[in-house]
Amino acid sequence: MAKNNDTVSTVKTVDEKAPQALTITITDGNGKSWGTAIAVSKQFSTGSTGFYGSGKLVNPENPAARYQLGINLILIGSKG
Repeated sequence: MAKNNDTVSTVKTVDEKAPQALTITITDGNGKSWGTAIAVSKQFSTGSTGFYGSGKLVNPENPAARYQLGINLILIGSKG
């Protein structure tokens, strides 16, 4: 049986110039705003870093139609 002596080298990616928070604006295809959410920097339980945000959005054409938003932005290669 052949042995695999290759070692996997992992380098954790870090974005030192990332802000502490992002403002995310959701618009439809016509440019109408459905709302905004704030995503704050986060260290996820998986070991990755990035941003997490949540909020509620309203259909501008039907204010009775409300939506819940959850968003993760993960820095690629940050799990290391």
